[in-house]
Order: sequence, then C-alpha cells, then structure tokens
Amino acid sequence: MFDNLSSRLKSVADKVRGKGRLTDDNIADAVRGVRRALVEADVALPVIKDFVGRVRKRAIGSEVARSLQPGQVFIKILHDELTATLGQGDDSVLNLRHQPPVIILLAGLQGVGKTTTAAKLALHLREREKKKVMLASLDTRRPAAMLQLEKLAEQAGVGFHQAEASQKPLTIAAEAVAEARRSHADVLILDTAGRTRLDQELLDELAEVHASVKPPETLFVVDSMAGQDAVNVAAAFADALPLSGVILTKTDGDARGGAALSVKSVTGQPIRFVGTGEAIDGLEAFHADRMASRILGMGDVLSLVEEVQHKVDQEKAEKIARKLQKGKGFDLEDLRDQLGQMANFGGVEGLLDKLPLPGGVDAKQVASQMDSKAIARQIAIINSMTPNERRLPKAINGSRKKRIAAGSGQAIQDVNRLLKQHGQMQKMMKKFGKGGNLKQMMRGLPGL
Repeated sequence: MFDNLSSRLKSVADKVRGKGRLTDDNIADAVRGVRRALVEADVALPVIKDFVGRVRKRAIGSEVARSLQPGQVFIKILHDELTATLGQGDDSVLNLRHQPPVIILLAGLQGVGKTTTAAKLALHLREREKKKVMLASLDTRRPAAMLQLEKLAEQAGVGFHQAEASQKPLTIAAEAVAEARRSHADVLILDTAGRTRLDQELLDELAEVHASVKPPETLFVVDSMAGQDAVNVAAAFADALPLSGVILTKTDGDARGGAALSVKSVTGQPIRFVGTGEAIDGLEAFHADRMASRILGMGDVLSLVEEVQHKVDQEKAEKIARKLQKGKGFDLEDLRDQLGQMANFGGVEGLLDKLPLPGGVDAKQVASQMDSKAIARQIAIINSMTPNERRLPKAINGSRKKRIAAGSGQAIQDVNRLLKQHGQMQKMMKKFGKGGNLKQMMRGLPGL
C-alpha cells in the first residue's frame, strides 16, 4: 500500500531536504509535487484541496522561514499533515470497556472481505487482547456465507453462533447476543450482509440491527483498491450508521493508497486496522503517525518490534538460549526453527518496508534483487535430512549430500552452501554461549 504515493512524496522530500533556504519558487514546486502525488494516488479531490492548502499555509509561514534547516521542516510538515489526514492518537484501540459481551458490528459492501475480516479480527482479539470471542453471521442472502464464517471461526479458535438462513437478521442478532451472554463471551462480532452496490434496503436493515443491539463499535469495512468509489460508499454508510472506525482490506494489492487518505476524512472516523492477504492472521493495527513515516521513507521500527514480539516463538528462542548456555551446539533443527520464524515476517519486502532506508533506496527494488524463496528451499534441504544428520551435520558426507539434494529438489551446491552458513552460525552462537558480547558475535559472520 502507498507504493506510488510514497515514491512521489519521497521524491519531493529529496528535492527540498538539503536546501539551506527555501524560496517561494521552491515551495510552489514542492506543493505542486505533493498535489500531483495525491492525484496519482487517487485521493478524493476535496481531501487533496484541504491537504495541499494546509501544507502550503504552513510552508510559506514563519515555521519554515525561521528554520536553520527549512528542507527538514518542510518534510516534518508533510509528516504532520499526513498523520492528521490518516488519523490521530492510538486509533487502533477498540472500545472494549463495556458490559460483556461487547458487540462489534461490521458493515460494508459485498466482496470487500467482511467475512474474512470478521475472523481476522476475532483472532486478533483472542491472541492480542486475550478475549473470549464469538462470531455470528447475519448474512442470509449470500449462499454459504454462514458456513464460511463457521469454518473461519474454527480456524481462529473462537466460538460461533449457529443460525438458519430463513431467519431474519434482527432475530439472529438477538439470539447471538443471548448465546454470547450465556457462554460468557467477552466480545461478539456480527458479520452483516452486503450488496454489490449501494442499496437503501441494506442500509435500512443495518440501521435496524444497530438500533436493536446498540454496538459500542460499528466498523466500516472497505476495499482499499476501490479508490474514488470508496469515498461515495463511505459517505453513504456514515450517513446511515454511527460509525466508530474503518477497516481497510486488500491493502497488499493496492499500490496507490488513495482510499486510506480519503475515507478517514469522509467518515470522520479513524482507520483501526488494515487487512493483508487471505491468511487469517493478516490483520495489522493501523497507526497514523507510523504510516506517515513509512510513506515518507522514514520506516516504522516500532511496528517491526511489535511484530517480532508477537511472531517470534519465545519458547523456542529460550530453548536455544538454554542449549547454548549449557555448551550444547546450535544444530540444523535449531536453524530450521529460526528460518521458519523468519518466513513469518512477510518476506524481505515486508521487513524492508518497516526499516528506515537511505535516501533513494527503494524497498521493492532491494527486495526484487534478493531471493524471496531461499528460506523455503533451505527448509526443504533440512527436511530431507535424517534426524541424526540434523543433530550431527559433520556426519553428512558426499553420498549423503547427493541423497539430500535429490530429496529436496536442489543442487549439491545448495546443500554445501547451507552447511557452510550453518557452520558460520554455529561459531557465532558458540561465542554467544560463552558470554561473548554483540561485537564478538558479529565478527563471527564474514563480511560484518
């Protein structure tokens, strides 16, 4: 998401960054560049006009004129205004301080990914907030909608309210609330029906359900690739329902990001989460200031740290640490565990996107030059070994290498390369186990 906008705005920022003095012409050129970037990102025209007006007003004021580094101040202005446009504060925090079950109502058009998002949100609340969650489908129109949500609830490890397609949405909602209360669920997520286009009957139905269950959270789910269409839909839903937030879906397939910049301004409500991919764990909390930093190429180290804390298997990490402290070696099974955890971070591109890269360095370009499938191939090689070979790599001779290469579908050179890398890591871990400091550890790796 935001790839096009990011590259354009970074280009504008690079032009003004090193300037010791900004003239009226410099500022006018920079503001024109900002406007062009927003137009190409498919941001709604009223939002562009408002954003550019705020940037221009601050840029021609004393804030820049009195600064010793006017270029840097202009970039700060861009960051501040992007943050204000995307949202403010910790918008991802849901209002769960209510008498349980806390009801979350999801609304949006058909095809935007509401049902998948309901399950993703349920998993997020179960894992991150330690809540007991129940899902219920009010979609009596779409074939197999209830069955789909039931299967997703099973994957997410949360409860599911059984209902009949012949029932009315209002009845299902009331029964779901009663069941959630009986089963002592903390949160009940209601997945509502959608249409392929705006429909007054749908909006009336949603308003009726909302008035009946009075959910503390009503989240509008929108496809980030909808562009300008998302603005009209968001406005209609905001008029019909008291929305409390927005969830953007399919952000991994959207290079423009116009919907994200537009929808908050149109609804007046913050973006709470962004969905990526089909996997049930593909939901990220949205932080406006961090996203503004990513757009301007400043990285998002805080989100990366949070992701590491959540996705790294602490038990396995502690197990390896205990082995090293006892003087035991770092074997190939340990390496396989580490490679598997690295694969959970969305590949090299997902990692680089959150790191502050030097000016002119493009995360996508760097990622394209790296082999994204290397980890999977290395895991395949280790899986082709016997348990004894994984524990004692030195026992792997020429004939064993041939067998391992054939079993994993790789070349013998790939097996040799993996064994060499493991040997280097083993030396580094040995120093770590003896109490060596970080500098000594890094010396164990060639080229660092």
